[in-house]
Amino acid sequence: MIRKLDNSDEKVANQIFTVFQRSYQVEAHLIGTLDFPPLFRSIKNIENSKTQFYGFIKNECVAGVIEIVMEDQHLDINSLTVDPNYFRKGIAGQLVSFVLEKIEFSEAVVETAVVNIPAINLYKKHGFIEFKRWTPAHGIRKVALSVKSVI
Repeated sequence: MIRKLDNSDEKVANQIFTVFQRSYQVEAHLIGTLDFPPLFRSIKNIENSKTQFYGFIKNECVAGVIEIVMEDQHLDINSLTVDPNYFRKGIAGQLVSFVLEKIEFSEAVVETAVVNIPAINLYKKHGFIEFKRWTPAHGIRKVALSVKSVI
């Protein structure tokens, strides 16, 4: 089941943080870096964030999280993480489908590391098309993908 998470609640923020840490450690290893900016995010940062968090709940546990920002019909997917205990169960795809179907937007955008092929393939499966590649100051080559609303 997917539901909106109240990240201002310390316990919920801690659950989000735990999923982020576990998932981003795997992603950092995939990318081949120890200096991975998402791993430096604090519980307080999550708790104070004005973004929206949706969680995939499995066995009363937060198994996956998608974080989004909506601004003027523009949907930004800021993060999509799945606890490694729940990898390869379709959770990430269900979270992406959920926001694309339930949130009214004109364009959705997401960024990930160029070497994160599983994430890129997931987004492409949902209609996202690559439109930009660059290397930010932290040195991890990135790709941006977008999809237009069909509504």
